[in-house]
Amino acid sequence: MTLLDTNVLVYACDPASPHAAWAKEVIVAAVTGDGAAINAVGLAEICVGDAEPETVADRIRSWGVEILDVPSAAAEVCSEAYRRYGARRRSQSGLATAAVPLPDFFIGAHAKIMGWDIATADSDRFRTYFPSVRLKTP
Repeated sequence: MTLLDTNVLVYACDPASPHAAWAKEVIVAAVTGDGAAINAVGLAEICVGDAEPETVADRIRSWGVEILDVPSAAAEVCSEAYRRYGARRRSQSGLATAAVPLPDFFIGAHAKIMGWDIATADSDRFRTYFPSVRLKTP
């Protein structure tokens, strides 16, 4: 299974994106291979930016992409990675982090506990905080 980062779906829908062709290719390869999915966190991110959020899930499913809940087992992995991120951010810039983990941490933790790949065009955070997760990048 390949867990798709939100940016993959966004780029696939934007013909002007420099990553549009890559995003479409990675979705097709995953759907026709071991499967493609997003989780509820990614779905929420897409809904926020969509003019018709009530139709987003059906559109995504029509591509053959599954929509999954985030397993509760991902909570500990997510929180540990986010704490490391917060400590690093404070030490490097003095800036605090939000009290709730950023979406990438839920996505990374989900992929890590399931042993899945992540497709993303924004790999730095995943490489830093989920180094054991294999990434598919442009």
